[in-house]
Amino acid sequence: MIDNIKPKEATSIINSLVSGVVPKIGVQHITVGRSEEVNAFIGSLEDVKNGLSLVKFWIGDFGSGKSFMLHLLNTVALKQKFVVANADFTPDNRLYANDGKSVILYSAIMDNISIQTKPEGGALQTLLEKWIEQVIAKTAEENHISLMEIRTDQYLNLIQNSIMKTVNEITEVGGFDFGSAIVKYYEGYIKGDELLRRNALKWLKGEYTTKTEARQDLGIREIINDSNYYDMLKNFCKLFVSMGYSGFMINLDEAINLYKISVSASREKNYEKILSIYNDCFQGKVSNLFINFAGTKEFLENERRGLFSYQALKSRLEGNRFETSEFRDFAQPVIKLMPLNHNEIFVLLKKLKYIFDYNYKTELNISDEEISTFMEEMFNKPGAAEFLTPREVIRDFLNILNIIRQNPEVDKTRLFGEIEITDERPNDLILLDSIEEL
Repeated sequence: MIDNIKPKEATSIINSLVSGVVPKIGVQHITVGRSEEVNAFIGSLEDVKNGLSLVKFWIGDFGSGKSFMLHLLNTVALKQKFVVANADFTPDNRLYANDGKSVILYSAIMDNISIQTKPEGGALQTLLEKWIEQVIAKTAEENHISLMEIRTDQYLNLIQNSIMKTVNEITEVGGFDFGSAIVKYYEGYIKGDELLRRNALKWLKGEYTTKTEARQDLGIREIINDSNYYDMLKNFCKLFVSMGYSGFMINLDEAINLYKISVSASREKNYEKILSIYNDCFQGKVSNLFINFAGTKEFLENERRGLFSYQALKSRLEGNRFETSEFRDFAQPVIKLMPLNHNEIFVLLKKLKYIFDYNYKTELNISDEEISTFMEEMFNKPGAAEFLTPREVIRDFLNILNIIRQNPEVDKTRLFGEIEITDERPNDLILLDSIEEL
């Protein structure tokens, strides 16, 4: 039923879904009902690979599969040789700030950089060293020096100059400091100075909080801050493309946290930043960059707090009025994720049963008819139509499988009957919604 699943993927899928979160790896094995979205996305990746830049907004209710969709997009993009990074918006980070909250978001993005050989993140160091090796090889060839000889102290300045020259060719704003940090990384890399290498990486990840500290450690006078972090992301995008990667895709989840910013002026500044990024991408001011936002319908359409409260964004993000649930338009910036239908959920649960058995090396006695009975119990419960989400269906199903695995004599019908439906939205959002209605 499922081909080529690895034990590590199976464990990740089961453990993550039982915990109510999306697995970092293996999501392609549990994908159902999203083929149209994925095919359209592959077309968008081709455009970005060819030098365009795009912004997409993935909109759906809580538990409808937004985070899952982003993880699926990761898997597809990594296979297309993109560098991918993920970060969640939280109350402590945002796109626009003057108190360090934007740099926190930037650092989260840099921490989570992934490539196909490191799909779980932490690939920045690997990429830097790969790029440095490319510069070394090119410089050695141009100067007719052997690869072994050029790594000695004698040619340190030559390589440093090559790094700065290459960085200057591909970067714009902040390129000198960006290049200086990479030069320091190279110096630590060649001399085996782990502290210097770590400090250079610390600078590139936006983890210095004062210019004084950066100057003492590295001799660099500037640091990555709330006002220049986006320029640094664009610099990294150019660096990755110069290495031969297709582009840089950044996924930003939990955008509802921007909607929840209580100070309207601050919230508006964040929406202004989204507009700036949107215009950059669609007006050709940046190449090979793909940014995805995932958020709820309120985050997009609420006219008092959502993106539609900012007129310039509303005019750009209003949906195609000719679109229906039957005739979709995946070319527009906003993709609304339709709920999975009952047949798709049934297929998903069958896949999960297979992965569960594979993971625990068992063969649980639960038939297709019993899976259907479980679904009927869930979907017929009071509140199901309003609050039931795929996340809750999956979690309850796996929890029941765990009970059956450890207690084979249990009455499955009784377990199905004990299912309860709850409103999974965060309490602060329910409160916000009730205030909006007043």
